[in-house]
Amino acid sequence: MARLRYIVLDVLKPHQPGGVEFAGALADHLGDCSVRLEVEERDEKTESVTVEVAGPDIDFDAVTARINEMGGSVHSVDEVEVDPGVEES
Repeated sequence: MARLRYIVLDVLKPHQPGGVEFAGALADHLGDCSVRLEVEERDEKTESVTVEVAGPDIDFDAVTARINEMGGSVHSVDEVEVDPGVEES
């Protein structure tokens, strides 16, 4: 099965948790993945952010679940990088 190595998401999130807390909580939840967050737009109650996740084998369902738990929602998947799977013998 192919391994997800890098993904860029367009996310709408509330102001709280802030960007540092949001990215940190996501990184802590994913273990061996790095997370980068960039605020694209801000209004009265929400922020549109770009979230980049990189790691050896990203669990996409875990990423989206954690974002949802923190009050965010994924609007789109903007970039994806996968490595082909390796057959186990």
